[in-house]
Order: sequence, then C-alpha cells, then structure tokens
Amino acid sequence: MTAYAAGRYGRDMDTINAGLEGIVAAATRLSEVDGERGELTIAGFAVGELATHATFEETAWLLWHGDVPTAAEADAFRADLAARRALPAEVLHLLRGAADARLDAMDALRMATGALSLTGADAPRLLAAMPTIVAASWRLGRGQEPIAPRQDLGHAANYLFMLTGEPPDAERVRALETYLNTVVDHGLNASTFTVRVITSTGSDLVSAIVGGLGALKGPLHGGAPGPALDMVFEIRTADRAEAVLRAKLARGERLMGFGHRVYKVRDPRADVLAAAADRLFTRGGDRALYQLARDVERVALRLLEEEKPGRRLQTNVEFYTALVLHGLGFDVPLFTPTFAISRTAGWIAHAFEQKAANRLIRPQSVYVGPRGRTWAARQTPA
Repeated sequence: MTAYAAGRYGRDMDTINAGLEGIVAAATRLSEVDGERGELTIAGFAVGELATHATFEETAWLLWHGDVPTAAEADAFRADLAARRALPAEVLHLLRGAADARLDAMDALRMATGALSLTGADAPRLLAAMPTIVAASWRLGRGQEPIAPRQDLGHAANYLFMLTGEPPDAERVRALETYLNTVVDHGLNASTFTVRVITSTGSDLVSAIVGGLGALKGPLHGGAPGPALDMVFEIRTADRAEAVLRAKLARGERLMGFGHRVYKVRDPRADVLAAAADRLFTRGGDRALYQLARDVERVALRLLEEEKPGRRLQTNVEFYTALVLHGLGFDVPLFTPTFAISRTAGWIAHAFEQKAANRLIRPQSVYVGPRGRTWAARQTPA
C-alpha cells in the first residue's frame, strides 16, 4: 500500500492499494476464501465435500443455477454439453496452424476459444468445447490427429479419452473430476476479475472468457504447478531433500508449491488433492514418486519455518496439482490448459452474476507524473 500527497490537485491524500490488495469489488454467492482459517467454500459446500462427491457437470450446474441439480436436470445438462463438444472445421484449421507455428498451448486455446464465435458460442457451448480444443491442440502439436469426442462419456472422462484414444478407468476419471471440482472457483482472483471487468462493459461472453484465458496464461497466476513438480524431480531421493532445499533458500529462490497470496495456513485444496493423489497412486502409477513428494513437503515445511519464521508459508494447491496431473499422465504444458477447462465454469458463473447486477468496473488511479511541462517546437534540420 503506497500513499501520495495530492496537494492542490485533489484530496489531501490518495491511497494506492497495490494489486487492489484489501479492496472488496464484488458480492458473490459463488465462493468464499478464508485465508486465516484455511477454508474454501464453493456455493455453500466445503471444497472437500464438493470435490470428492460431485461430478464436474453437477458442480458447473451448481455454480450457474445456485442449487444442486436433480437427477433429471443433471442428466439433461450432461447430454446437452456432450452434444456441443465437436469443433467446427474452421476452429480445427486454426489449431492446425497453431501447431505448425509451435505456439504455446495457452495461446492456441485462447485463439480457438475466440474463434468459436464463428458458429455461435453460449455458456454450454464454451464449457463443452474447452476440453475438445485442449485435446485437439495437444495431439496436433505432437503430430497426431485429433480424436473426435464421444457423447456417451462424461466431461472428465471424455477429455481423458480425447487425449489418448483409450477409454479411461473409473479411478483416473474420479481423480480428474476431483481436481476439476477443486479448482473451479476461487474468489476474485486475477482471471476471474478480468472476466468480470469485461462483462461489466456489456461485452459478450466469448470476449470475457478469452480475457480470462489471457490472464490465466501469466505464470504468476496459472503457471506454477509445473515448477513444483520439477523441484521434486530435481531432488530425486528423500535423503537429498534437505540439502537441495536449503541451497535453494540460500540462493533466495522460492520453493514452488509453498506459500499463497491469500492463505496464511495450509491451502485446503492441497488436502483434497493430496488425498486424490494418494488414492490415484495407490491404485496405479509410481507410488515411490508420491512418497517422495510427501517427504519433500515435510522437509520444505520444516525449513521454511526455520528460515522464514512468522511468514506462515504452507503447502498450496500447486504442489498436489502437479502430482495428480502427472499421475494422470499429463505433461507439464497441459497443466494450465487443464486448469482452464475447470475454471471456465467458474468464469461463466461470475459473468452471469456480474451481468445480473451490473455496474461498470472503473477504479481510479493516482497521477504521479510531472506537471506544468511545455511543448518545445522541434528544429527542422538545415
């Protein structure tokens, strides 16, 4: 927070809340983040209660409508989304061009999402098409043809199928669904705020979601799970954890997967995903990697308390996000696009909420530049 004396130009003192820290900009029924207690409530449910029981379609319906769907509503919504998954030829052509140009996966997703306007894109269409775009882009980038979506699979299962062509087992589907539910909404973060700002101008839903994708692409918001996993791989064995982590702290490096802008205690999403990772790696995959991650977490928390006492740097969602998505067979460049598949449901809910009680979001700024300058005419060279 920085203060500037305004003097004769305005108020006695203008206060700048850098990063809008502490500013309340909206009332929402969608989620509540309590950083002091380490609690996340999504539409009335503790994140662990929702994430481990609901399907992703049920979670999206809950956010959009405010209530848990009936069985009939859930079935109809699932069928509606499934019928909207296929991409028009123009969007596939654009994704082929993005693959040829070797564009970043988030760039391809942003471009293709905007191109959905060619055939019309309402909320269900945007949500349904997102996994198809990500899977098609991923396969094209590796010289493989996209796999057409299946209408008989749920949202999470169909995404896994389109990536590999293999029908996924129930454990992998449940792990991905738990992840998608866990990160679907999280207060007024950077991308969600972007969506609400764009919506507040009266712009369309596609533009708002594309804006959210642009904000999410930034590494300070959506790009940290990969480095958290890289740190675990760098350590390799539990007996190396303390030496490697101490060296990082001595160099002033951040331990990826620890600390959060809001949470002053353990991120509740980390507990949900830790349990999901435990279940996933118990039933298949590299159990030794899961145990290594737990050992690294334990040492990291101890060292952070020793080296940065009072900072309350605890495990955040990124640490176990990396483990769950790796356990599902995802490469690191897929992590942020997969996050976007989930968060799109939350963004759309915020767009609905903003539109329902809209006021143009227009904060002020404090001018700190020079004053009283005069424009000197330039001399024409002889």
